This record gives sequence, structure tokens and C-alpha cells, in this order.
Amino acid sequence: MLLATENGIPGEGEIILRRALTADGRSRGFINDEAVGVALLRELGGQLVEIHGQADDRGLFDNSTHRRLLDAFGALEGLAGDTAARFADLEHARSTEEVLRRAASASAGEADYLRYAAKELAELAPEDGEEARLAAERTFLMNAGRIAEDISAAVESIAGDKGAESTLASALKRLARMNEEARKRCTGAEQALEQAFALAEDARRDLEALLADLNADPRELERKEERLFALRAAARKFSVTADALPKLLGEFQAKLDTIEGSDEALKEAAKGVARARETYLEIAGKLSAARKSAATKLEAAVAAELKPLKLGHARFRVAFEPGEGSSAGLERVSFEVTTVEGAAFGALAKIASGGELARFSLALKVALADASPPAALVFDEVDRGVGGAVADAVGERLQRLAKTTQILLVTHSPQVAARGARHFRITRKGDRTQVTLLDESERGEEIARMLSGASVTDEARAAARRLLAEARDARPARKRA
Repeated sequence: MLLATENGIPGEGEIILRRALTADGRSRGFINDEAVGVALLRELGGQLVEIHGQADDRGLFDNSTHRRLLDAFGALEGLAGDTAARFADLEHARSTEEVLRRAASASAGEADYLRYAAKELAELAPEDGEEARLAAERTFLMNAGRIAEDISAAVESIAGDKGAESTLASALKRLARMNEEARKRCTGAEQALEQAFALAEDARRDLEALLADLNADPRELERKEERLFALRAAARKFSVTADALPKLLGEFQAKLDTIEGSDEALKEAAKGVARARETYLEIAGKLSAARKSAATKLEAAVAAELKPLKLGHARFRVAFEPGEGSSAGLERVSFEVTTVEGAAFGALAKIASGGELARFSLALKVALADASPPAALVFDEVDRGVGGAVADAVGERLQRLAKTTQILLVTHSPQVAARGARHFRITRKGDRTQVTLLDESERGEEIARMLSGASVTDEARAAARRLLAEARDARPARKRA
């Protein structure tokens, strides 16, 4: 069974439940000699053994079990499982929508700030490594006057009257005036002087260009400083380094894209919820229709059992109360009865009297015989207050019910006792109770005693043999408890 396997207990084969009570009042539970919580022991025990007594309000009288019993009666477990799965899909879709909605709500308050910050940084347009570059350029421009003097002096050294260019040009002229043989011998030196002259010219041009730049725009230093200070101010404002500003701008823009795209995501999530709800309602609607059909059949099956059990004026119905929708479907299910013609229906445990309760439970159990029966059913004096044909009808139904589950019965009725596969006699002396399994001969004598009282007559013994023979002919194959 599912509860057993979910808790690591084999669901097939023999299951032994044991509860130990110590002298100090503590309690321990065991399943197949494995220690378990008492709550699990009680829950599993309730699924394995169902007890019906005079004032019992569990089992069939517990409204929480009625939907499951109806589904089992109508073989609707598969459809009920599909409904539960579709409801899980719906809950997941709702959860997704709610997460997006909360995220959108939280981001909405941040959106204005992000727009302002992203706009400010986009206008600033910071570049990677820009701070270091600007700092170096600022330092250079701050020393522009002294640097210009040094460059001018260097240009004069190259291009002045006695500068490198003039000296080199003079040397080349002298070499050019030599005879051919001498020039051949000075070819290497002449080429070197020409290269030196060309390099000196290049150096002069570069220095003159740099000097022109230094003198071109006297506000360049101011612009460089303004840009550098703007970068550093933005870095302080957003608590990052200046080099991290481009990355921060990308993050702000990405967050804005997410916020602005959340409306679309929410719309898609809402469509997902609508689709999941439609699918759920379709499957749940089929389950509701199937349940109503099964309820009609169950009501007819129970009605057929009531009259022979001296409950002819009673009526049984399956009540449906609309709900908001859950994994169990669109309605709540409960079994209701009325025992007086014209009276209102109500819960079985509240409407039926003590003697009627056990017989009602028997009628229901017979109708639900194939609907997931427990391992054992215990009836306490289900035949109380009836005799004759009604007692025989009770016994016949118990015997029929025993085809699908183990029945344990406490009875004072010989007609009912004769229907059992085994007969135990319970006696009490003082504070001790003794339970004895009777053999066939002892059983016949006990049923005769139940028929005639303290003095057992031959007629009672003959009647007992007749009851046992009739029961034996109708007895189902023996089941183990």
C-alpha cells in the first residue's frame, strides 16, 4: 500500500504492527519490528483494519474518505490522478506568474533610478582605461610651458645656425667637392651623414609639431581636467572605480531591459495560467460527470441492501458540494442518509441510531466491496437488535463481504456466527479473558447453545447443523488475516 512504501515499508506481504506501553506511560510503535512514530502506526493501522462499532465515527463515517471511496467504486482513480496532475500544473503556472509579479513590483520602484543613472552614464560615455589616459595627458599639459622651452631649445640645436642640420649639411658639401677616387673611399661615411641629416630633419619636424600642439589651444588642459574630474565624480557617486563605469552602464541598461520586458513576461505567464486552468477544468469536469454517474450506481447498490437489513425506510445519497477546485476536483463528496421518511438528509454518524450504524456500514461495505477494501474489517455486534430473517441477511452479507477482505465479527446471533469460517468463543472469569478456537463439533454445540440458551436440546443441535451446512455451501474461499 502507498503509505507503507512511502515510509520505506514493503507494501506487499505480511505487515506486523506492534505498540509497546511502558510502566511510566511512554509509548513506542513498531512496524515489522522497525521503530516508527506512533502517528504513522495509527495511520497505517487505520488503513489496514477498519472497525465498526455502536458509536464509531471513523472509517465510512469519516467524510474525508468518501471521495476516495466513490472514485474507487467507479474505477475513477486514473481520471482522479489526471485531475491532480493538471491541478499541479495550474499551481505551478500560478506560482510562476506570482514570482514574476513580485519581481516586477520590486523592480518598478527601481526603474526611475535606473533610467536616470543609465541616462547620466550614457551621456558621460566612459571608456575603458580613460582615467589613466586623461591623468597622463593632464600631467603633460600642466607642464606645457617648461616642456615648450625644452622643445624649442632642442629645435634650435637641430635647425639653428650652428645646429645639427647645418653642421651635417656642411660636412656633406665638403665631401661632395672631393675628387671621384676620394669620394669612392668615403661612400660609407657620406651615406651615414645623409641618414643622420634625414633623421635630424624628422626629429625637428616631430618637435615642431609637438610644439605647435602645445601652443594650439590654451584651453585643452581645462577640457582634459573637466573630463577627468567628471569621470572621478561619477565613480564616487556610484561607489565604483572610474574604470568600472562602462560595465556599470551595461548593467543598468540590462536591468532596465528586464524591467521593461517584464510586462511581456507577465502577459505570457497569465496566458500560461489561463491555459492550465482550462485544461484542469476540462479534466476536472469529466471527473465530476463520472462521479455523478458513479454516485447514482452506488446509491442504487446501497438501496438494494437496506431493506433486507431492516432499514427499509432509510435512504442513502451521495452529496456533492461545489468547491473552488483542488487536486481532488471541483466538489466535496459526502455520504448522507435519512432513516425517517420525509426527514432531512444528514451525516450517517449523526442521523443513524447505534443499532442502525453497524448495519448501515455493512450495507455500504457490501456495495463498496471491490472499492479498495482494507486488509481487515471488524464489526462489533452488527446484528444487535435484529433476529430471524434479518439476522440471516446480515450473516449472508458478511459472508459475501468476506470474499474481498478479512472479516472479524463480535456477535450473539447464531445465524451470523454460522456464516464464519472460524469460530472463537470468548469467556471471562474474574479479571481474565480467554479466547478459544472451536473445532467443528465444539462449534456446532456453541451455536446450539446460542439458539436454545443454557440447556442445549437435540432440536437446537439439529438447527445448528442446518445453519452450518447452509453457511458451508455459501462460504467463500478461505482468506488469511
